[in-house]
Order: sequence, then structure tokens, then C-alpha cells
Amino acid sequence: MTAGAFRSAVQKLFLYIERNDFKSMDCLFCEIAKGNIPSTKVYEDETVLAFKDINPMAPVHILVIPKEHIADSAADITPENSATVAHIFEIIAKIAKEQELDNGFRVITNSGEDGAQTINHIHFHILGGKKLPEKMA
Repeated sequence: MTAGAFRSAVQKLFLYIERNDFKSMDCLFCEIAKGNIPSTKVYEDETVLAFKDINPMAPVHILVIPKEHIADSAADITPENSATVAHIFEIIAKIAKEQELDNGFRVITNSGEDGAQTINHIHFHILGGKKLPEKMA
């Protein structure tokens, strides 16, 4: 994404925030999945959306979310929604290959306040493109 395209996406996000009442809005990731908030898509199918993180922690930093709000966090995975989570991991492997993360990558999900989760919509971070610090694991 070019700097100009990034600025444009951020401007659209701020305009959306100004024009909408967040108290009546679904969660941020639900809004991104609906296309109401712009993102830089990396992958999309009927179940999953993957997009570049706007604050990357590595050369490759992609968020992978279920389009449907099936759970707030990993603590809420159940037999009823685990097939979607399994599908997400299949997509993570596909994205890692497409991003040429042949030397390795990290998949992270934060769960709850102590896990530093900031958005209550289950999601997974793919980090790679360089040697990652062991302290993050």
C-alpha cells in the first residue's frame, strides 16, 4: 500500500467515525467485514477476511478474522464454531505461502484484558518477513 493510499484509507476511517454513532455500531472488525470501514484486503471468501494491519509489528502483519462475529476471543471457541477456526488456520497457511514466509512466521491471538486483546472479535495476527524476537513467543 502506498503512503497516499494509506492516508486515504485513514481519512475515510476518520470520516466514518465522525459520521457514525459508535454506540450503535457493531464491533470494528464486523464493520470492516461488512465493508463499512476500509481495509487493505489480502484474502477473502464467504467465511474469512484477511487484511493488512494498519500498525504493523513486522514487515508482514496480516489480521485474519471470521466475517461473522462467532466469538469474542479464543476463550469462546466451542464445538459450534471450531470449524470456522479450523478454516481460518487453513487460510493462514495459504496466506503464509502467498506472502513467501518460507523461513517461518508467527500466529498470535490475544484473549482478554490480560492477553492484551483490544477488539472483542476473535482474530489472528500473522507476523513474518524477518526474524522475530523470541521474547514475543
